[in-house]
Amino acid sequence: MTFRMVPLGVGDAFTARHYSTSLALVVGAPSREEIWLLDCPHPIQKMLLEAARASGEPLEPSRVRGVILTHLHGDHASGLEGLAYWMRFHQQRKLELVVHPQVLARLWEGHLAAGMEQLMLSIDGPTVPMSLGDYFEVTPLRDDGPIVVGAVAVEGRRTIHHVPTYAMRVRAEGRTLGHSADTAFDPSLIEWLAEADLVVHETNHGTHTPYERLAALPAELRAKMRLVHYPDEFDVEASVIEALREGGVYRI
Repeated sequence: MTFRMVPLGVGDAFTARHYSTSLALVVGAPSREEIWLLDCPHPIQKMLLEAARASGEPLEPSRVRGVILTHLHGDHASGLEGLAYWMRFHQQRKLELVVHPQVLARLWEGHLAAGMEQLMLSIDGPTVPMSLGDYFEVTPLRDDGPIVVGAVAVEGRRTIHHVPTYAMRVRAEGRTLGHSADTAFDPSLIEWLAEADLVVHETNHGTHTPYERLAALPAELRAKMRLVHYPDEFDVEASVIEALREGGVYRI
């Protein structure tokens, strides 16, 4: 029984060297393992395939139970349409989705409906109207504590970002992963994340968290922190905080 993480992507929205940030969380014994994706950019199928080859982990799309979604920027959510369609047509099931109501409010009309709101069941037949519930099984995050879905317990906290965005604490097998999502530097958020056994924190330019602010944190916190969402020019070798690598395996 283990709780481990495989980064599918570690880059930002503009990366030419990596995939955009997404984490595969693998939970449980091999006979009843669950895979949860923390964010879902495009091309998620290729990301899963390459990370599986690099890590040796069984990351086939058919084994993915659902997605924990932080926010609606394309580098975090652009793979939802393709993965949900694949689940419907190849697996005949809905994709489970854990998301805060403030993010969910714009997910369908503001992000997915234009490409998913109708289906042709035959070439000469009429189109059939579709809705979010036809593709996704949604579990909303609460503001008063964690929710339990499958083998994981998930709680969110609003971050400082352009659109509603939620950092996550994901607990499984008695261990907790903290993930900052996209955010400006926020000491209170870091304090919230520091309760986790492993903390994944973004670093980037602009309305994000400067590396220098994270590098100045106490050594004991830096030791259990890993960096993600970093720009292509970020010097991972010189960093005093370990940067995540695509296809690596990290035990929580």
